[in-house]
Amino acid sequence: MSQFDGKFDDFGMDTITLAGPLKAKLEAMKAAGFTQVMLLARDLVGHPDGWRAAVQEVKDSGLRVTGFQVLRDFEGLSGHLHDYKVDIAKSMMEMCAALDCRVMLACSSTSTHATGDTDKLVQDLRKLAMLAIPMNIKIAFEALSWGRNVNEFPQAWDLITQADMPNLGLGFDSFHLFATKTPLDELEILDPSKIFLVQLADFMWNEIKTVEERITTARTFRVFPGEGVHSEALAELVLKLHQLGYRGDYSFEVFNDDYQQMPLETVAARARRAALWLGEDVLRRSVPLPNQMRLRQAMHSHPR
Repeated sequence: MSQFDGKFDDFGMDTITLAGPLKAKLEAMKAAGFTQVMLLARDLVGHPDGWRAAVQEVKDSGLRVTGFQVLRDFEGLSGHLHDYKVDIAKSMMEMCAALDCRVMLACSSTSTHATGDTDKLVQDLRKLAMLAIPMNIKIAFEALSWGRNVNEFPQAWDLITQADMPNLGLGFDSFHLFATKTPLDELEILDPSKIFLVQLADFMWNEIKTVEERITTARTFRVFPGEGVHSEALAELVLKLHQLGYRGDYSFEVFNDDYQQMPLETVAARARRAALWLGEDVLRRSVPLPNQMRLRQAMHSHPR
């Protein structure tokens, strides 16, 4: 095998992409050949038999939990708002630990009540990481492209570096990178061992003109890698992360209202094609662009 030693198992799906109950989502992912799943807190708390029953369903599925999401608006608050968020964080960590999941995602604050004071932001992230240590959980801090103070990954990385906690690292989402047009060269500042999670998605247009449009696109109209207009950039991103030394998980973070109206197995098959392209073609063979004929051949040569 060449230096591009990617494989299908490096990629997982997020429950956010599929409609229906948790068990059906897990079964569809498993049937498509996936070995890992990204879960949301509401997958657990929204279960008709309670969150512990949901945890059991996940364990019974045999799928490994890539990560648990998402703690919002944690850093930069004070007083009773800060205390409230600490309680929320502890509750989420309890569920994360019950899943035997080692990574919890926190995204940069959008709250108008959050300060931009760097020392305070660093202090809060350090506190969050310390709360997670007894649970053996890593905190992946992600820059939301509409974050109030932190909206690009180099800013998130700066806070992570200053907080200097072994279990605090970067959560990286390609959507936000493309939305803000952050240069890929900025990846050079990262320590690959401190990238705790990489989430991948594409979308259908190059220009996002307003913050409102960015939020709407992010929450309703992402597509799988290879389906949008940023295929070449996504391939370049994954190769660059690999060359940097990243060997962790990739999760497809695809919010899409249309996919919520399609049969689960149809959507899971689309995710499978994306994973085959990235794992087999891009990483293993260094092929820059998706080729539908190549993808069809890959699918036929990987019967499940």
